[in-house]
Amino acid sequence: MPEFKPEPPENTTAARPMRRLGIGVNVLLQITLFIVLFGIVNYLSYRHYWRKDLSPSRDYTLSEATQNYVHKLGKDVDITIVFTRESDIMPDVRALVEEYRRAKEPRIHVEEIDPARDIERAEQLKLNHKITLAGNGLLISANKRSRFISEQEIIVKGAEGNRANPSVDFRGEDAITSAIVGLIEGELKKFYFVVGKGSASGKESDPAFIALSELGMQQNFEAVTLDINELEKIPDDANGLVLIGPKYDLSERELNVLQAYWQGKRAALLLLLDPNGTTPRLKKFLQSNGVIPRDDRVLYAESTSAGPKKQFSVQTEFQDDSPVSKPFRNVASSLSGQTQSLDLRPDSAEVKQQHIEIMPLILANEKFWGETDYLADLPKVDPEDTKPPVVVGVSVERGHVSDERLRVESSRMVVVGNALLLDPTTRLAVHQDFVAASLNWMINRERLIGITAKRKMMFRLELTEKQRKRIFWVTALLMPGVTLMFGFLVWSHRRS
Repeated sequence: MPEFKPEPPENTTAARPMRRLGIGVNVLLQITLFIVLFGIVNYLSYRHYWRKDLSPSRDYTLSEATQNYVHKLGKDVDITIVFTRESDIMPDVRALVEEYRRAKEPRIHVEEIDPARDIERAEQLKLNHKITLAGNGLLISANKRSRFISEQEIIVKGAEGNRANPSVDFRGEDAITSAIVGLIEGELKKFYFVVGKGSASGKESDPAFIALSELGMQQNFEAVTLDINELEKIPDDANGLVLIGPKYDLSERELNVLQAYWQGKRAALLLLLDPNGTTPRLKKFLQSNGVIPRDDRVLYAESTSAGPKKQFSVQTEFQDDSPVSKPFRNVASSLSGQTQSLDLRPDSAEVKQQHIEIMPLILANEKFWGETDYLADLPKVDPEDTKPPVVVGVSVERGHVSDERLRVESSRMVVVGNALLLDPTTRLAVHQDFVAASLNWMINRERLIGITAKRKMMFRLELTEKQRKRIFWVTALLMPGVTLMFGFLVWSHRRS
């Protein structure tokens, strides 16, 4: 029987270094591959990414009007954020300006300074741009011009006394885009504010004129008073006329001046009518353009257990057929004071001869009607009353043609049967936006229509003692405990 001879054992001492070297090279390759892949993923995510605004009111998204304008910018724009860190709206301002930079990064440059800390830089800005920097704001520079937007122009605070739910209308986008347009255009539009008809006086202390002037700062136009009684014709530099709440009528000569202006090229009229005014000649002028102010009051009345209830404050709905009112079609609004309805006659021979297009902008809610016997304790809908739909705001365009390129020569007018749209004691943010949209439409500046204010709401979260304890146990014990337990399981598994 042959003798069995076992094979000599392998030289484990010599093989061990080679195996360790192979493992080390393999780990090194894995680490290198991981770093390369990590770098590629980060580079691609930095260069190509998808952003989504999940805020309820799309607070961090520029309007379509702003995006269309900014994308076509042909000149550089510098935006300097001059805000202290303690400002409540600083995060919103920074996020908004960043959206402008993203929209046109090669053209829009952003800088941020804190005037309380960057004192030297703030002083340099004052010297270079000849501004005072009185408070927080935004400095916009373009086309060798500068414009400082104060914090007061960016926000509109809600009603005072509502401490439980204070609100702020953030108008940053409207102010910034209007400033850029004004700097690029270089021409300050001029609207004349007609006075002397028992309406707003037009003086510096007049609320309506102050509101129009403040709106002009945001929309790049100047409000100037005008006494039509002293004129032979409307000034040539007028981009438009504004007549708010006339109580007394125009004279024959004044009506001829107004008529001559309207029959010219590119006339613009904004009329906010006072239902209590006596203005037969003005009504005749409107009637010749297809709009007849009715002698009624838009209201809602019902009999309740407490007695007759009569409501003159009109809930309104904006129409989406016109670029003036379309941005506000989903916004709830109401007109304070008294409102009269407007009768539209688009099919009259006189209107067709002038190629006039009439479009309703604002309708009263379907429960309201135009009441002729509005002094009665409990008015009821009669045959002579205006039944829904009741029009309270309308646009008129004389010389309307289908070709958009030729419509810049048309005359445009907006008429509202309420004189309190700009009254600071009753106006809503949507009223100011609607007036701004009307003025921009009248001067063929549609690119600024559709930039509305964003409502910033602040809420207080009330927690009970039981809820506070539950949050403490979850955050201080449960979550750290789960993490510790998971780590212990991983360690046990590796040991085994």
